[in-house]
Amino acid sequence: MQPEASATDRPDDAVVPGPSAVPARSWYARPPLVVARDLLGAFVTSRSDEGDVTVRLTEVEAYGGEDDPGSHAHRGRTGRNAAMFAEPGRLYVYRHLGLHHCVNVVTLPAGRPAAVLLRAGEVVEGQDLAWRRRERAGVVDSARQLARGPARLAVCLGLDLDANGADLTEPEGRLLLRRRDVRTAQPPVATGPRVGVSGAGGDAALHPWRLWLTQERTVSAYRPAYRSPTSADAPRGATTSA
Repeated sequence: MQPEASATDRPDDAVVPGPSAVPARSWYARPPLVVARDLLGAFVTSRSDEGDVTVRLTEVEAYGGEDDPGSHAHRGRTGRNAAMFAEPGRLYVYRHLGLHHCVNVVTLPAGRPAAVLLRAGEVVEGQDLAWRRRERAGVVDSARQLARGPARLAVCLGLDLDANGADLTEPEGRLLLRRRDVRTAQPPVATGPRVGVSGAGGDAALHPWRLWLTQERTVSAYRPAYRSPTSADAPRGATTSA
């Protein structure tokens, strides 16, 4: 049975900003870090015969192309990452370790691979449906945990490999993204190393490309890539910007 959402799931003085317009494809045709910052506070909606679920994004990660050692596109185009090379404003969905799905938004013009991973968010519409989907996939104990992490977010939205290449720019489509109303305030943005990325791609000084909204309890916990206890290249700490 689903418990009632706790008042502690959000700061007492927080206000959920409402959605604005559906961005045109050109809005996505920008560098991934720029799009990533603008995706925070945006709303992703998945429509299905079961109903609609909307998630307000609170955490994302940016990934580049061949010049980004943490990117799937670092070694060029493959069958798996082909969606990263497609036109911007589409989804790149992949299966991680054969266990769960991760949902990314493609950026930059076609042929220049880049994407933003949707890491976490708050379910603001269709919570009952999101809860049922999460219970079918595993254990969920609070509204805060529904979409707290990329795999959970994908489950809440009902997205799997069938959504790979889906278009986010169609207002009447089964998937759409709406920007937050820029007239409403939201918490500052924090940045830090990407979760589970090793080597230079996971170095906070070189790639502080994980972005999240501070004061948001739906943001997932940071976990570095596995390293030997003798390793000296662990990512350094996070920084905060306005």
